Amino acid sequence: MTMKYSTFMMPLHPPGRNVTESLQEDREAVLLADRLGFSEAYVGEHITDAAETVTSCMMFLASLAYETKNIKLGTGTINLPNAHPAAVAAQAAMLDHMLKGRFIMGISPGGLMSDVEVHGNLGKDRNAMFVESINTVLKIWDSEPPYNIEGQFWNISVEKTMIPEIGQGFIMKPYQKPYPPIVGTAVAPFSQGVTEMAKRGWGPISANFLMPEWVKTHWPKYVEGREAVGAVAHPSEWRVAKSIFVADDEATAKRYALQEGGPYHFYFKQLVRKLVTGGGRSNLFKTDPNMPDSELTPDYVTNRLVLAGTVNSVVDQILAFRDHVGDFGNLVYACHDWMDPALGKRSMELFATEVMPRVNAAIGK
Repeated sequence: MTMKYSTFMMPLHPPGRNVTESLQEDREAVLLADRLGFSEAYVGEHITDAAETVTSCMMFLASLAYETKNIKLGTGTINLPNAHPAAVAAQAAMLDHMLKGRFIMGISPGGLMSDVEVHGNLGKDRNAMFVESINTVLKIWDSEPPYNIEGQFWNISVEKTMIPEIGQGFIMKPYQKPYPPIVGTAVAPFSQGVTEMAKRGWGPISANFLMPEWVKTHWPKYVEGREAVGAVAHPSEWRVAKSIFVADDEATAKRYALQEGGPYHFYFKQLVRKLVTGGGRSNLFKTDPNMPDSELTPDYVTNRLVLAGTVNSVVDQILAFRDHVGDFGNLVYACHDWMDPALGKRSMELFATEVMPRVNAAIGK
């Protein structure tokens, strides 16, 4: 099985960076990925973060719809409790038409706590909101007005105001039938969410900030979910994200990707603060639960989670990672801030043109 390669960006930039420039850079990264043969590109969204500056992943992807040629564009992710399901259904359907089927719908409950608070959802059961929201979106796509969908969090109806003969009251249906492929992020070790996604035919993307020991727990949970509905799980359905940096020499790779002052170290410094200090998720970064949180330094996490080096070195690291976690079908290259645009682009080029062909040659033997 040939391993595909894709890309994902939160995106995460130093707070205070010119937003106009960082948005342009993020677009440039997706356009480069399209030219280099990346199969998919996922973009995240947050509305209360000076570092994560895409406030709507669907708006951002719409800006790329007519400039990209082959790459599939995915929301990574729509934070469903923070939006009205009717708006999500209509906007996702429109984007699917703009992309003529190159749209992948990535969904999640959303993990940024300031986003949760600003939407008035602190203390609410966001997992229940998430499930109700996606069920509502799918019901909208599967039905005709007046809809009359009643839930715990949202009620959807146009019964009082629809005018069928002129089209008033109709919510758009997607280009892909019955609807776009759905994926979800897999973050927790032994994630039960992966099993539930698998039961519904959705694909998991294992997060790039998870220790390999926990990434490998996702596949059995996916198999469990597929078997529960009488389906066979195939490794091609599993996407795994990793922070990867490829350079022409080892010294540049180590300096840029592993050391303080580089964009990868900055990324994990931000993430450790958000997930450990602010989110109580220190378990993601530990393989021993008795390890004190104080030892989860940006240095420790960066060196455990980033694959960095020259082409041959990164090929070996990817193959070793795959040996550890098991076979998967799509390696998702995590985009980081282009502190040095030449190095950022060069890494993507080397990854696509040299690393992945060698990885696939080794897998095929």
